[in-house]
Amino acid sequence: MDAKVEPQRQLMRLRGRSYVAFVFSPFMPIVDWLAEIDATLSNSPGFFAGRPIVIDLAGVELSPHGIAHLVSSLESRGVRVLGLEGVEAGALDASLPPVLNGGRGCVVEQVEPRKVEVKPPPPPAPSLLLRAPVRSGQRIVFTEGDVTVLGSVGSGAEIVAGGSIHVYGALRGRAMAGINGNAAARIYCQKIEAELLAIDGYYQTAEDIGDMLRRQPAQAWLDGEVLRITPLN
Repeated sequence: MDAKVEPQRQLMRLRGRSYVAFVFSPFMPIVDWLAEIDATLSNSPGFFAGRPIVIDLAGVELSPHGIAHLVSSLESRGVRVLGLEGVEAGALDASLPPVLNGGRGCVVEQVEPRKVEVKPPPPPAPSLLLRAPVRSGQRIVFTEGDVTVLGSVGSGAEIVAGGSIHVYGALRGRAMAGINGNAAARIYCQKIEAELLAIDGYYQTAEDIGDMLRRQPAQAWLDGEVLRITPLN
């Protein structure tokens, strides 16, 4: 009788993924902070739809019940909460989103230890140049540095940059610069008709941009915690 051959067991393999998530930092009273969220959604309906959101609770003191109510209030507004920061995991109910820690994606697999030559990764490109216009519905994300668009940015389009954003045509969509905490980032355009401008988390919507600036060359920059928009001379 032939010996029975046991099938070889396959090792489980886990893969990491890195995604761009928006971080909300609530302030007290929470009802006023939610009113700010409502104002943003009123000016840009669906802006946060389908986007991963992390809530940083380091600046507020909330009970587990208060955290659950905050998460529920955001989800009722169509804001999906991916995870929490700035709070101890042991204090949370299992039904709440998990507590997240920062880190880059990686591949984790079970292998035999062996010596390998470790080479440093190549340095990231400092800037991204887009020669074609960014059309409505397109989303450009470049967290490593500046983004330059030689054409225009259409309505409904979005550019997210770790550095500054330069648009050599009309800016009609949304532009978010300095998303990694770069308060020195700026936004430049030859014709400002933007739906939303943001630098390091501080933003202004189309309704906040004065009529005298519209369709004119302009730049946006941070003055402390205030986003300024001035003519580009």
